[in-house]
Amino acid sequence: MKEREIYADLRTLSPIIVRLDGRAFHQVTDKLNFSEPFDEKFSDAMAFVTKGLLIDAGFAPVFGYTFSDEISLYFTENLFLGRVEKIDSVLASFASSCLTIALELKEPVSFDARVIPVTPDHVLPYLSWRQQEAWRNHMNGWSHKLLKDEGYTSQEAASMLHAMKAAELHEFCFQRGVNLAMTPAWQRRGILVYRTVVEKEGYNPKKGEKTVTTRRVVTIDKEIPLFGKEDGEELLIQLMRDERQK
Repeated sequence: MKEREIYADLRTLSPIIVRLDGRAFHQVTDKLNFSEPFDEKFSDAMAFVTKGLLIDAGFAPVFGYTFSDEISLYFTENLFLGRVEKIDSVLASFASSCLTIALELKEPVSFDARVIPVTPDHVLPYLSWRQQEAWRNHMNGWSHKLLKDEGYTSQEAASMLHAMKAAELHEFCFQRGVNLAMTPAWQRRGILVYRTVVEKEGYNPKKGEKTVTTRRVVTIDKEIPLFGKEDGEELLIQLMRDERQK
């Protein structure tokens, strides 16, 4: 029966970005009565999953970026000899299990995954694009919530917001007492999870001298800059440079 297995031997070269997207997560958040438009418990759970993918899944992505129900991971290693089918299935299943545990759910959730072959030059434009999507999601989320507060149904709110441009959404929220530029950064810009090198001082009693050791720790950064600006570019470039120098 082995010959009846369907096996797609599609392969890719590194580096790659793998993007994970939650499947029908609105049903999960509705059942759990999460805060609208953004729930910090859910956001922290997504950051927990991203951290798990960095340190517990058996892989070594350079960093992960998450907002809403999506996670993007940047890899320079050649996962599973580049087998796209394997990469997608393993990462999606790990993320699904990890989030189910993080939220202590009685019913499992699921992610889908896609592989995006890139060069290092593509990383900045890609993350800037996803961060722009985080901002659009932020504007739509707040606008939708404010309309529901006024008594509109979810479907009516979506219809009213459909043709509105970014400036209109921003003004719409401002007139109702919400300055989108002053909301928490994790709502507006997403969360970056990455490794940093820290130094720890010690003491060698045999030599009678101080010692300094370094180790890599994972940082969950909820106050990230804009990737399209100079400080955001410098952060990402430094992370990629540190990876090459390991």
